[in-house]
Amino acid sequence: MNKRVATGVLVALMLALCPVFLFSGIARAEEANTDAMSETEDAGTTNISLTPVSKVLQISSGSAYDNTFTVNNDGSRELEIEVFAAPYSYIYSEDTGAYQLGFNNENSFTQMSRWITFKSDDGSYRETIRAKIAPNDKKDVEYRITTPSSIPGGGQYAVIFARTVNGVTSSNGIKTEASPGMVVYGRSLEGESVVTSEISNLIINQSINDGEKTKNNINAIAKVKNTGNVDFTAVGKMTVDAIIGGGHYETPSNQGRVSIIPEAELTVSDEWTETPGFGIFKVTWTVSAADKTETTEKIVIINIIPVILIIIIVLTIIIIGCIMASKKRKARRSRLAV
Repeated sequence: MNKRVATGVLVALMLALCPVFLFSGIARAEEANTDAMSETEDAGTTNISLTPVSKVLQISSGSAYDNTFTVNNDGSRELEIEVFAAPYSYIYSEDTGAYQLGFNNENSFTQMSRWITFKSDDGSYRETIRAKIAPNDKKDVEYRITTPSSIPGGGQYAVIFARTVNGVTSSNGIKTEASPGMVVYGRSLEGESVVTSEISNLIINQSINDGEKTKNNINAIAKVKNTGNVDFTAVGKMTVDAIIGGGHYETPSNQGRVSIIPEAELTVSDEWTETPGFGIFKVTWTVSAADKTETTEKIVIINIIPVILIIIIVLTIIIIGCIMASKKRKARRSRLAV
């Protein structure tokens, strides 16, 4: 094949690939527009929140710890709330095959829910109190954690709820209640703290279902179980490098983090929402939790077969064209030589 033919092949390859990359850019733009859409809030819902959303304390036996949180009423009507503490734990569900929050499940790590009381208007501390909050107003609630004379090592976990008791009727006629909560993490200063984990089921996928449609977004998941007696943060990091095509991704530092309390197994995951519509990628998925780190790698191919077929068809057409042109030139030279 002479230089003219080789140049023709290269130009044809570039022209064949241009529509692919253009389509990839359009697909990413359409997905970005979809993600930018947000649902409008129901005007009849209650707008109530707690600040802070969590509290971490170092606790020891025979002590009292006083703290305050704020209940915010950002709605347009007065709210009556009931404040109480409940166990913060996870329960394995046979139906879903996963761990789910259970606020009625007591175990050795949820004793703190019985140690929390709240300051009432008369200055006494009670297990449950009620209060009213005017529209666009807030209320500071004082609470006390009173530990017994002996507490176990490790962690203690409870959640403080501020439940609306007067209810709200939404636009569809359903009466609803809101129960925002603040998680309290207690770390015992006594006894031994055991920080151990199990990491399993590291999987890298090239598509994900968001409940409405399947998207060709590279994603990764893993299961992390807390086998110790104190909470820790599991961290997942996914790195994607393009072998063919374009793009690069690395899990942001503020993502891929999950707080896991003892006796719970939760999922750590990440997704590259701007995955190109075409390419071959090397994906690395690393999960670190407590005393362990696990890593897996995978080559992910997205929509490469159609592109290869297009290239083969274009090359075939070019080669056939070149052969036919070469034969015509030879025939013309033969006639001229006669």
